[in-house]
Amino acid sequence: MTRHCLAVVVLVALTCSLARLARTANPDGVHPDPAAGGAHHILVLPDAVEWHDAPPSMPRGAKVAVLEGDPAKPGFFAMRAKMPDGYRIGPHWHPGVERVTVLSGTFNLGNGEKFDKSAARAMPAGTYSSMQPGMKHFGWAEGETIIQVATEGPWGITYVDPNDDPRNGK
Repeated sequence: MTRHCLAVVVLVALTCSLARLARTANPDGVHPDPAAGGAHHILVLPDAVEWHDAPPSMPRGAKVAVLEGDPAKPGFFAMRAKMPDGYRIGPHWHPGVERVTVLSGTFNLGNGEKFDKSAARAMPAGTYSSMQPGMKHFGWAEGETIIQVATEGPWGITYVDPNDDPRNGK
């Protein structure tokens, strides 16, 4: 009887461990780092980032990669956006805090309801910006630019001028 109980305990523990590992594996092929000793640790090397076309809420031409979490759901997420030279995002706002770090290139960021290059500030690689919910802003890339957004979801974007919203078929 003791031998059977021990076998059941070992089987349950193994099943729970495998289920936990499966839940923490990122569907994009990024898995917890085994060197972390079983702790939740996500390691994404630059050559493992899987870029996909940006969602329809962003102008065409950008690529995005979700590194952790789900931007469409409540909770923490980290994603990157890769924009070609000259890529432009019209004045818009977000329902939550937007926290952006420029990883490469230069992202120009301006505040306000009108796209006004003279009102923008150049953000070279290494720059960090945090904008409160509802803050209206716009931007464009100089050279290929990669930014990282690491914040709480759900993420959303509302354009000040509906004509700037790519979901409206413009």
